[in-house]
Amino acid sequence: MPKPFPEEFRRDVIAVTRKGDDTIEQVAKDFGVSASTLHRWLKAADAQDSPQPGASGSGESESMKELRKRNRLLEQENEILRKAAAYLAQGVLPK
Repeated sequence: MPKPFPEEFRRDVIAVTRKGDDTIEQVAKDFGVSASTLHRWLKAADAQDSPQPGASGSGESESMKELRKRNRLLEQENEILRKAAAYLAQGVLPK
């Protein structure tokens, strides 16, 4: 198995790639890594840099739970009203 590249080297290559002056393939060739390896590093760095769901605090998480609960309740109420309207519409049909 090949020896892994140092973390500092990876960060430098990712920084150069994100500058956007050269293509990913060109940067990979310049630094002596494969393009697929660089793509994998970029994907991992993007995942690491993006905010994780629920990581911004429990307050937001609690409010999301409350909003989901409220949404579910409103959907149930909507369904009941649809069924009631359909039932009542049957009695109003012209004869």
